[in-house]
Amino acid sequence: MKGTVAFAVFAIVIVVTAGFLVTYNFGEEKDATSTPDYFIGVAFCGNTTAEGKLLVDKVKSYTNIFIVDSIVVNKNETALTEICNYVVSQGLYLMVYFGDFNLPWQLGWVNATKQELGDQFLGIYYYDEPGGIQLDYNWANSTTSSVPNYANTTRDYDKAAAGFIHSFQNYPNFKALKQCPVTVYTSDYALYWFDYKAGFDVVLTQFGWNMSTAQNIALTRGAAQMTNKSWGAIVTWRYENPPYLDTAEEIYNQLLLAYQSGAKYLTIFNYPTYPDDNKYGLLTDQHFVALEKLWNTVMNDSPAATDTTNLNFSQAQAALVLPKNYGFGLRNANDRIWGFWGADEYSAQILNITRTLIWMYGARLDIVYDDPALPVTDKYQTVYYWNQTVY
Repeated sequence: MKGTVAFAVFAIVIVVTAGFLVTYNFGEEKDATSTPDYFIGVAFCGNTTAEGKLLVDKVKSYTNIFIVDSIVVNKNETALTEICNYVVSQGLYLMVYFGDFNLPWQLGWVNATKQELGDQFLGIYYYDEPGGIQLDYNWANSTTSSVPNYANTTRDYDKAAAGFIHSFQNYPNFKALKQCPVTVYTSDYALYWFDYKAGFDVVLTQFGWNMSTAQNIALTRGAAQMTNKSWGAIVTWRYENPPYLDTAEEIYNQLLLAYQSGAKYLTIFNYPTYPDDNKYGLLTDQHFVALEKLWNTVMNDSPAATDTTNLNFSQAQAALVLPKNYGFGLRNANDRIWGFWGADEYSAQILNITRTLIWMYGARLDIVYDDPALPVTDKYQTVYYWNQTVY
């Protein structure tokens, strides 16, 4: 269970940043010997600190992570500091979303926050959906992206992968963030392998849009397993119109499956702006009940987490190995490859074996890539390759 935390009077730290003085008011570091094994929580996407505090008060007894994901509050240094103070004062761990990390005060703010909060400040959620954007961006006439545009060139998957990876590794804002003493998170719905290769420390796989939950787990856990990193899940929209989110029962089942499959982070994306009749965002009373049920199941080590379904598969039994640098979306047979090119002569075959193995193994399958730097040998009981026949 979540321990009781005592907080001392807020410390005041003066930091020189971008040529002016900034005052930070942060709570004393959380009184705990280690960080939790699992993090359960929500993303706050409202527009004011008052809305954020209401959500903190609503969920603080059955969550331990709060993601400050407001595109309004997070661009206001004073407002962001205020809500972060409140989050940690209520005993929660903190993650903060910064889109491009390009405001002059952000670097100093991150370093000061980490110094004052220690492990309570988990890190920065940076540049949402890098792989998904790569796949679905309109590259045909693009001249502005920092990622090399190969849309009008001959297919070269190695060059496309290198361009994606190096664009992040060499991007000044990302390099500056990576030099901070914090974990760098993102969420995504495709190309997770290459997110990790680019330098992200944790990827939250997105559940939603009627995509296969088991397939997203296989791709994300496989990438995390092979790169020796952590992963998590974030529930996003199922619908493009209200009510946007899936039912409470289905969200509970999805996050429970993620937990059983080894996810360290179990979260819900609470966006868009608040409906007039709900001061907590999109989340309904039923969603909060489901979140509390998940908390009690996971944190109390309830038999429901494993025994009721006879499932506990944090380590996959089998792996499917895709071709080297094959940046295929795997959503349908005509999906794009690296966003630059359409499906090729192997796409249908790869999608077919993927779906066959997901049917056979469910969440006991990992999907990885042929990569000399990350050999699959001795990692799994059974290994399948994309071009073999499966009966």
